[in-house]
Amino acid sequence: MSAPRGRDERIVILDIDEKSLGEIGRWPWSRNLMAELTQKLFQRYGVALLGFDVVWAEPDPSSGIAVLEGLAKHELRANAEFQRSYARLRPGLDYDARFAASLKGKPVVLGYYFNIEEHAVRANALPEPVLPRGTFAGKNVLFHPWKGYTGNLPIYVASGAAAGHINPLVEFDGVSRRVPLILEFDGQYYEALSLAMVRSWLGLASGQPVPVAPGYPDDRPDDLEWLDVGGVTIPVDENAAVLIPYRGEKRSFRYVSLADVLRERIDLNSLRGKIALVGTTAPALQDLRATPVGGAFPGVEIHANVIAGIVDREIKRRPWYTAGAETVLLLIGGLVLSVLIPRLSALAATLATAAGMALIVAFNVAAWTAGGLVLPLASSLLVAAAIYTMNMAYGYFVESRSKRQLAGRFGEYVPPELVRRMTEDPGRYSMEPKSAQLTILFADVRGFTGISETLSPEALREYINEYLTEMSIIIRNRHHGTLDKYIGDAIMAFWGAPVDDPHHARHAVLAALDMQKALGPLNRRFAARGWPPLAIGVGVNSGTVRVGDMGSRIRRAYTAMGDAVNVASRLEGRTKVYGVGILVGQATRSAVQDVVFRQIDRIRVKGKDEAITVYEPLGEVDAGELARWEEALRSYCAREWDGAEAGLLHLRSAHPACGLYEVYLKKVQDLRRNPPPPDWDGVTVFAEK
Repeated sequence: MSAPRGRDERIVILDIDEKSLGEIGRWPWSRNLMAELTQKLFQRYGVALLGFDVVWAEPDPSSGIAVLEGLAKHELRANAEFQRSYARLRPGLDYDARFAASLKGKPVVLGYYFNIEEHAVRANALPEPVLPRGTFAGKNVLFHPWKGYTGNLPIYVASGAAAGHINPLVEFDGVSRRVPLILEFDGQYYEALSLAMVRSWLGLASGQPVPVAPGYPDDRPDDLEWLDVGGVTIPVDENAAVLIPYRGEKRSFRYVSLADVLRERIDLNSLRGKIALVGTTAPALQDLRATPVGGAFPGVEIHANVIAGIVDREIKRRPWYTAGAETVLLLIGGLVLSVLIPRLSALAATLATAAGMALIVAFNVAAWTAGGLVLPLASSLLVAAAIYTMNMAYGYFVESRSKRQLAGRFGEYVPPELVRRMTEDPGRYSMEPKSAQLTILFADVRGFTGISETLSPEALREYINEYLTEMSIIIRNRHHGTLDKYIGDAIMAFWGAPVDDPHHARHAVLAALDMQKALGPLNRRFAARGWPPLAIGVGVNSGTVRVGDMGSRIRRAYTAMGDAVNVASRLEGRTKVYGVGILVGQATRSAVQDVVFRQIDRIRVKGKDEAITVYEPLGEVDAGELARWEEALRSYCAREWDGAEAGLLHLRSAHPACGLYEVYLKKVQDLRRNPPPPDWDGVTVFAEK
């Protein structure tokens, strides 16, 4: 990487972040919306060049055009009025054509990618090769063997100004250090997204197409050493790849949420004349990579670093003779240290090793800064460290690699803030299933089917997105829970994994209370928009479960399974039976000492022989109400129906909004009419289907 040089303001990353997904909806978005975005970027905000680190591989059916097309060709082909209406409406419904039209005539560079797996598919269209067939015939260029590709729809390829592949070269340790500016596929040569954008950028200034020409040194005419792009010399290696000139850690470029662009919440001049790259930092979209500067590095920022490095002519060279230099350094350094260290005391050996490593680093830095050369450093330092102490060197590099791999793997399943904590000690974490004490939370919207029938599809999408976002922020940001999944309008979360949490039960209960509190402000916002209010039931339970990466060979996920999970789900379903917002199990209640609970009932559910005592956590406590309820519940369990009824009537009169008292009044009336057997223990039995 290059030394950190601060933020590069010429390049802006338009981020498909979690905020955008929460406001606009799940990815991919409608092409109609993408057409609107493209028009705004050029006409309203005045970007100079736009690149997509996104592949448009499938048609957009969201307008319903496919259904109408089928009707026009079959069932209603003889209906003249339908045919006239469809012909008039069709242009507005063809979102792919609208997006393609928004690209046409603009400096837009599309992304696509190649696959290396055997029997990889060849989907959609590739752009025109950047160099003619046979350009590298007979030359010493080691192209990687790509097997297939996923390109953009032909209508987009025809409309975009250019296109480039988005494939980095991932090294053996899973780290991205290089990008192939040129790669070979079926004898044709294709350019990288970063190179295509640089050529487009240079072409904007000159008004002419910018060619690419390979460069060979005079004394080695078969060894590719650089590419000439409109007079800009780009050093490349034997794979026609460049070292990524990382400016520093992630966010060395300005990030702008796409939601803010679409909602026009940014300054009109903030993007004017900029190179804009559309990409994602959302973990769910899986474009986070392990790099030398960060374990969960956005792939789109890799392209930004390469573009900036080429434009600034700061791509470092790694010429052919570096292999010889590496061998000499290793032989000399290894021989000197091997002879010297055994003859010295521990302190002197430490100082000698440190001095030798300092000399290696000084020589390497001098070559880097003065000559722009990338000379081998890690191998020389590794040999010196290995001679001094093999165990120390081995432990260091294994830990470093584990951090990167851990960040790359867990970044798909858990929040970024937990990934950062986990990489501090990667040896403690694994995705392998294990038994663990967790607290599980289920939340579900009551009467969601009725709500969905009163809203349009667009309003329903915004309605549920706003609800899920609000609840997810409470779970993740405020109480550090792990969001397991969304099941329609339901949420499953847990505490205690992958990061240990000794107070997992308390955090889950507090999250449930905050979720109920958040409904008031949320429903007021809904009412202002003419939307119906919502209520939720929350079930919380603690216990030993299996947690880890589980699923099938087709799809896997980091999740929790077990009896405690099932009980939490059943408790959520029972909240509406008792007229309460939250129910927790006995284990959760026993683990939380600083929250007031009231016992709701003892229940027996399917699959459980023993009765479960369930409780409701109370956010605001009325000591008098709580005492009267406990007395009424004792009377109920003791079959003192008159005393229980009197207490419940008093409670219902004082607190008519609490549905629990009405539920128990009906139970008392039923038991008075149909007395329980002598061995009745006050347990409510639910017969589940």
